[in-house]
Amino acid sequence: MWNIKMVLRGSVVAAAVLVELASMPARAQSPPTDAWQFEFTPYVFGSSLSGTTGVGRVTAEVDGSFGDIVENLDSGFMAMFEARKGPWGLLFDGVYFKLKDQKTSSWQGPGGFGTADGSLEATMTEQIYQLAVSYRTLDSTSKLDLIGAARYTQLDTDLNLAVTAPPVLPGSTRSLSASESWWDPVIGIRVTVPFAEQWSFVGYADVGGFGAGSDVTYQAIAGVNWQFSKTFAAKFGYRYFYQDYENDGFVWDMAAHGLYLGLGIGF
Repeated sequence: MWNIKMVLRGSVVAAAVLVELASMPARAQSPPTDAWQFEFTPYVFGSSLSGTTGVGRVTAEVDGSFGDIVENLDSGFMAMFEARKGPWGLLFDGVYFKLKDQKTSSWQGPGGFGTADGSLEATMTEQIYQLAVSYRTLDSTSKLDLIGAARYTQLDTDLNLAVTAPPVLPGSTRSLSASESWWDPVIGIRVTVPFAEQWSFVGYADVGGFGAGSDVTYQAIAGVNWQFSKTFAAKFGYRYFYQDYENDGFVWDMAAHGLYLGLGIGF
């Protein structure tokens, strides 16, 4: 996995690219306003999960495709809210999902059996809430926002282990569970660049953690918005979200990545 220096270097490069994009000429320009503007966006994040989770001395490799996630999704809700006045904005992003009996590729460790390995099913409930403040440094046709945020994560993990290889009798089972929550400081950048009538490119990147919660967490979003009416905008693109957290034997070294689709409702 990337170390923090590589992530920061990549973020600087990404910021330079986004600034360059934001300086490009565009076709349509929205009139400035000091009135409050609000937008609520429910969305679906069609993600795959890949990485490592662990409880105590047992670790499991997770490699779930979007089809696997949908098959094992017990419940989920995702939405974003943004309030803006002048150059300042307040943003809230919330993600909740529960996967039940998600099969993992393997597990290894004592797990109460002595050293063994085998397969398992994992039930994972994750909640991620991010509250951010943005400041618009470029507000012409193209827009550039600098973002500072606090990201809260809560994870509940239940691992149901099944031994498939000696020295323990195959068929032996055991369950392990853990619950963790933490805060991450986050800094980011967002750019919006119109490229056709009613259409605009949106790019977002952030990095955080810095050892305060996660060792490192980062995400990148590249998408397109279609403003098909004054009130509604269709939003779709690709999102990559990574967290590397470890505390007292609990491990969550995981990437969620895939397409997203949302509907922005302005008022």
